[in-house]
Order: sequence, then structure tokens, then C-alpha cells
Amino acid sequence: MSATTLRELHHDRKPGDPLVLPGPWDAASARVFADAGFPALATPSAGVAASLGYEDGQTPADEMFAAITRIVRAVDVPVSADVEAGYGLSARELVGRLADAGAVGCNLEDTDHATGTLRDPQEQADWLAQVRAEAGDALVINARIDTYLRGVPDADETIRRGRLYAEAGADCVYPFAAPPAQLARLATAIGLPVNAVVMPDGPAPRELGALGAARVTFGPGLQWRAMAAVREMAEELRAETTGRARTDRT
Repeated sequence: MSATTLRELHHDRKPGDPLVLPGPWDAASARVFADAGFPALATPSAGVAASLGYEDGQTPADEMFAAITRIVRAVDVPVSADVEAGYGLSARELVGRLADAGAVGCNLEDTDHATGTLRDPQEQADWLAQVRAEAGDALVINARIDTYLRGVPDADETIRRGRLYAEAGADCVYPFAAPPAQLARLATAIGLPVNAVVMPDGPAPRELGALGAARVTFGPGLQWRAMAAVREMAEELRAETTGRARTDRT
């Protein structure tokens, strides 16, 4: 599937009807989401990391790209890949590895993982421009803005970064954990589709769409729900085979 197909899915969304992209963490979950009729998927780095036995942010690049390759191979819908901050690869290397994996979109975040702080916005914009130059139109770039995550909950700073990233060639911006009430302002001021994440006890996808999100993702939330179901099944099985009561998880 092409980047053009994925890019077009972001536009002309009606309020309350955002592009909903489930986050598969392996090939099996990807097939389930694709078979359910979702038009595209977006891998979460944290969910993939957990499936491989790593903490979020600790997955070696080779293992992440191998996992993305398996997910892409399992489905016939476009896949966008969360590649965190790019794993220290050059723009050419990153674009090449995404192409080899078959991903037609990617998340790139503006956190410096060496320091746990925000990157300089102009440096991040320059990096995004390099990625765009290498990829041409063959990659949908979702520029994640980590202001709210990194202790800078400032809409004006988020807008400043978003505009720089838009000028650099981003297709979409992802102000991670932005207050839902600010989504419409961010979308209008930045001028690109805005990605919102479904948070526990937060607004549902349609509600986020009504508030201004054109694209909705889940981070590792769907993987967490799946693992909760597996845990419950395991406890029931253990109780059946040992005669012991299930663990009280209240």
C-alpha cells in the first residue's frame, strides 16, 4: 500500500469521524485489526517493545525494524511505524530502513532520549526536512511534539514547534497528551491534521474527532487491554488446574 493512500485518509475528515489507527504490536494483532476493516494501522513503539521483552525506548533498532517488517507483511493495508526519535540513524538510513520494512508512514518525536528533554525545535525541523528530502512523497511523516510530555504544557510553544515541523514537510502533527480541549486550536494554528491519543478514562475516538483531531491512535493502550485479558485467562486457567481461587485484583 502506498503513502498516497495513507496521506489521503487524513484529509477531508468530518467532525466526529477521525482516521482511527489501531496499534498492532505483532503480526497476529495486525491481522486482527486489518480483518476488522480498519483502513490503516500505526505501530506503537511501546507495544512492540513489550512484545519483544523491552521497556519503551530500549528496543534495538534492528529488532524494531524486524518487527515492523513482520507487521507489514501480515496485512494488506498501509502501516505507519513509530520509530521514536530515529535511533540515531541518518535521514537516508532511516528512510531506507522504513522502505525496506514496507512502512509508508512514521512517527518521529522531538524528545532527545539521551537527556530525556526536548530537542531544539529548529534542529528537529532540520532533521524532519532531511527525512522529507530523502523520502520525497513516499512517506507520511507524523511529527510528534512532546511539550506536554516533557513538562512544557504550553499551547503557544506547541504551535511554534508544529509550524516549524509543518514547514519542514511533516504531513501531520502529534502533540502527545495535549488536553483535548486544545486540539481545535492546535489544528487551526498549525494548519495540519492533528493526531490525538486515546488515554485511559479520556475521550473516545469520535469525541476526539469532534474536538479537532483528524487522526486518532492508541499508543500501547490496545496491547495493555489485550494483556489484561490474557492475564485474566491465565488466572482462570490456574484456578481450574490447581483448585485455587483467582488472585484478587480489586
